[in-house]
Amino acid sequence: MSDTFDIHENGLSGEVTGEGRPILLLHGLTATRRYVLHGSNLLARQGFRVGSYDARGHGASAPAPAPGAYEYSDLVTDLQGVLDLLSLERPVLAGSSMGAATALKLALKEPERVSALVQITPAYDGAPRSSPADLEEWEGLARALDAKDIDAFLEISGANRVPWRFRETALAAVRQRLERHENLGAVAHALRVVPRSAAFDGLDGLNTLDVPVLVVGSRDDTDPGHPMEVAESYARRLPRAKLVVEDEGESPLAWRGSSLSKAIAEFLSDPP
Repeated sequence: MSDTFDIHENGLSGEVTGEGRPILLLHGLTATRRYVLHGSNLLARQGFRVGSYDARGHGASAPAPAPGAYEYSDLVTDLQGVLDLLSLERPVLAGSSMGAATALKLALKEPERVSALVQITPAYDGAPRSSPADLEEWEGLARALDAKDIDAFLEISGANRVPWRFRETALAAVRQRLERHENLGAVAHALRVVPRSAAFDGLDGLNTLDVPVLVVGSRDDTDPGHPMEVAESYARRLPRAKLVVEDEGESPLAWRGSSLSKAIAEFLSDPP
């Protein structure tokens, strides 16, 4: 049984299921709350109270109050609001990509508010993206959503260039997650702002964070947008980190909700 919730001040939509140790899920840019554990309810069955919500402008959540209000500081303010609304004391924060950076930003700012982190396919070294080529790619993705041209989005995103054995799954997943957004224009605004936003003050500051962290990497041949090098850098710098990644030839662990949930549960049962 799951309960939905709404934060009326900023229109965030989410849900909570299960009882026990709290864990809050934060999804990636252009995704929704479903696309962290991909529908798996294993953690709720294993005694966790699992919360999740659509980031501002994504899924069923309302757009930001202004087109530029998708900075990581805005996303952290939303996260703080969800923690307060649900009365979550020192939860596990499990974030994917943009959600990973949001969770890490909060943990670095207020480490007393979290008990552990799960960093799923982290993509940021903390600094805003500045490469003209990178920024033009993000702008191309935003223009595709403005035009509701999903085929163009798929072409620019590279989902149709993953290894052929995973391509059909990747294409279907991207189409399905885009269909879950009530306002593609709001997602386009997020695409223009999030990559240009500072998540945190560089990787060197990670060595001060004294909480257990599971870092979930992906191999570059299937998920080049989330470089394995970034996940490895996180794991080297975070004092209590463990890095996991799929075996060679397998689809990314981050794409397989049940396997990912099992890895999270095992990590939390015996953290470093």
